Amino acid sequence: MKPQVQRPSATFIAASWTALMLGAVAYLVGLFNAEMMLNEKGYYLSLLLFGLFAAVSLQKSVRDRVEGIPVSALYYSLCWFALLSALLLLVVGLWNATLLLSEKGFYGMSYALSLFGAVAVQKNTRDTMAADALYGAPPLPPQD
Repeated sequence: MKPQVQRPSATFIAASWTALMLGAVAYLVGLFNAEMMLNEKGYYLSLLLFGLFAAVSLQKSVRDRVEGIPVSALYYSLCWFALLSALLLLVVGLWNATLLLSEKGFYGMSYALSLFGAVAVQKNTRDTMAADALYGAPPLPPQD
């Protein structure tokens, strides 16, 4: 039985990119405007970058396994460890931060939205590539 691959809709692609950009930009603007020391800002910035990379890497590993592409157990485990570490480090950092509860919630939610958006964008990229390989690229719209 051939795997059925569908190209993601333009609306879902736009929603995924919007979630990624909205979450990341909100997190970064909040970080830029925060009244905290530079080393704290660097900590939260590196957590965002680490979390985005870990989420995308884990999504790719899971998808590779589903599609029968070999992924070593060590790498797969490291992807889970990296994502859980990024989330744990954010929780510990926010728990110990001298921020208002509303600010902590803002950072947590914008971080979660960023990770979700990154995974959704990666999924859309994979689905689009698979659909193009199976059915060929769609025709380009006419130019005026």
